[in-house]
Amino acid sequence: MLSVLANRTYRHLFAAQVIALIGTGLMTVALGLLAFRIAGANAGAVLGTALAIKMVAYVLVAPIVGGLAGRLPRRTFLVAMDLTRAAVAIALPFIDQVWEVYVLIFLLQSASAAFTPTFQATIPDVLPEERDYTRALSLSRLAYDMESLLSPTLAAALLTLVTFNWLFFGTVVGFFSSAALVVSVTIPQPSAARPHRGFYDDTTRGLRIYLATPRLRGLLALNLTVAAAGSMVFVNTVVLVKGALGGTDGDVAVALACFGGGSMAAALLLPRLLDRLPDRRIMLSSAGMLAAVLVVFGSIITISGGNGGVGYALLPTWALLGIGYSAVMTPSGRLLRRSAGAADRPAVFAAQFALSHLCWLLTYPLAGWLGSSAGIAPTALVLAAVTLTGVVLAFCFWPVVEADLVSHQHPELPPDHPHLRGQSPDHAHAYVLDDLHPR
Repeated sequence: MLSVLANRTYRHLFAAQVIALIGTGLMTVALGLLAFRIAGANAGAVLGTALAIKMVAYVLVAPIVGGLAGRLPRRTFLVAMDLTRAAVAIALPFIDQVWEVYVLIFLLQSASAAFTPTFQATIPDVLPEERDYTRALSLSRLAYDMESLLSPTLAAALLTLVTFNWLFFGTVVGFFSSAALVVSVTIPQPSAARPHRGFYDDTTRGLRIYLATPRLRGLLALNLTVAAAGSMVFVNTVVLVKGALGGTDGDVAVALACFGGGSMAAALLLPRLLDRLPDRRIMLSSAGMLAAVLVVFGSIITISGGNGGVGYALLPTWALLGIGYSAVMTPSGRLLRRSAGAADRPAVFAAQFALSHLCWLLTYPLAGWLGSSAGIAPTALVLAAVTLTGVVLAFCFWPVVEADLVSHQHPELPPDHPHLRGQSPDHAHAYVLDDLHPR
């Protein structure tokens, strides 16, 4: 897996991703402390609203910016977004009004919604071989999991030496370092940029390609499955550990570490599995596992009549959910890569970014509301039903044999154009032709 780091451009971009993730993790801790300083007992409401604003920015901004990103050199665009995020992070320690928090968070997350899909769409051009790209996806998944484990620990260590405001400056250093690493390499541009067809076409093209491509409609359904299962973990872990089991903050961290550990284990195993098995089989079976694990967990709680079974089942359940979560999400970049040419990839990755976060925007409140009103067992079973619904939809949307080229990627071509007929069965599954969409 580490062999892809021999590529200097990818090595620098991966380092930029890791450093920016650590900075973002520090900011997450600092933001909670800032909300408490400003709002006191209402800090929870402030943070909840800030998270909602984050999701809204992701859903609304990503498709628009993703469609327009092709008009700028990628390296310039990525650096500009890093510097924007650094400027917002610099301002955060100096505010003292709740509305200022909301405005700055919207600006920060809008820049992230522009940066992340463009960054993700760049990696297939840096690593054009699918085998290398698969390993890069696993490394990226590991980076996210490691950040979730290490950033809180690093923040806690720093807070023994400095006040929380200094954590924001750690975030600034992270974004500046990310920008410097991006500047240090040459990022490839699509060899044949698509023509600009107007604001509406540019900003909706990624969504239109996404929703018209069977494998990506299947991916959208799978986004719903991981959002439902993940929401159970991220929303209700603290409720289960501290409420049902009477545990400590450290016990909450252990439970989340089990989820992260499962995710990391899957990310390490996936490159070899994906060399041998098709993406569809791995992703659908893993999503089915998520539904089954939630059903078993809800049933254990119901049969035990309360919290008796939670203590035994929680950690292995969270580890299995982490495995399924990573096994569904890690290969998703391969599907996006195959479903668009280089010029359209930023828009398609932005569509995935927005639509996946729309799923989280639906499942986060569902997990929280059900957990507080109906209890954990019914919540697990309802989220299992949502997960299973996503699996069934993915099975229906994503055909086993992908035999047709997505001609909608070229609406300007007549149906009898040579590029849209006479497809070779050996290439039809890719949804792209090499002469139109160089891989």
